[in-house]
Amino acid sequence: MQTHTLALPGVDLVYDVRGPLPPSGGRPVLLLIGQPMTAEGFTALASHFTDRTVVTYDPRGLGRSVRKDGRNDHTPQDQAADLHQLIEVLGAGPVDLFASSGGAVTALELVATHPGDVSTLVAHEPPMNGVLPDAEGADRARAGFHEAYQAKGWGAGMAAFMAMTSWQGEFTEEYFAQPAPDPAAFGMPVEDDGGREDPLLSKVSWAVSDYRPDPSVLAAAPTRIVIAVGEETGDTYTARTAHATAALLGQEATVFPSHHGGFLGGEFGYAGKPDEFAAKLREVLDAG
Repeated sequence: MQTHTLALPGVDLVYDVRGPLPPSGGRPVLLLIGQPMTAEGFTALASHFTDRTVVTYDPRGLGRSVRKDGRNDHTPQDQAADLHQLIEVLGAGPVDLFASSGGAVTALELVATHPGDVSTLVAHEPPMNGVLPDAEGADRARAGFHEAYQAKGWGAGMAAFMAMTSWQGEFTEEYFAQPAPDPAAFGMPVEDDGGREDPLLSKVSWAVSDYRPDPSVLAAAPTRIVIAVGEETGDTYTARTAHATAALLGQEATVFPSHHGGFLGGEFGYAGKPDEFAAKLREVLDAG
């Protein structure tokens, strides 16, 4: 693996390349992206694609990709513009793109604005409130974990976030009537560390979950788009956004093994089924 830095006007974007450029064997580069997760989250998945050139990166303002513009917000538009520059530097487009969570939102914006950059996009559980029938409830639930974070710190905010993302079905009054979750019950610290800059719990990434793709623009792109959902995600928030996004694009979501982090190894304590996940991803990419 070789690590490089792409100097852009607002950020030094750090990315990793596994394999040769241009790629061998006539296969496109496989780009793996997330948000707010950085490149190390794809270590297990990348290890299953040693026959392909795999590229991972740290999104703008996260991990090793240090911003130079004095801002701390995260928008799909900025992230997509960065990815377009990265794909141009790689000189190997169009790429195959697997995108997880907020990265899947960025990927949809990339296809909308630079449709020639991506051959096949597998967008895994993009978290977008506006595609849901209970969008107002999703906005209210998001505001709830933000308020818990602002009031009591990271542990309280993360516990509220986990309560939101594990809730089955729409965000009804039953959801909002629940008592505030105990951080200790989720293995989170009760003490407030004083920080309020977390990219997941603060408002700096709200543009991600506020994003709503234009289906007509995506339909006009040459990119093959596959919306993916975990078989264990049930009827929780990101499963519902995946199914709703697929319906918006006139398709059914493709079921992948495991959960929202199904491609993860055990490095973050949230292990999925990376072997089975990689096999499904290969099957989907090979079908393109």
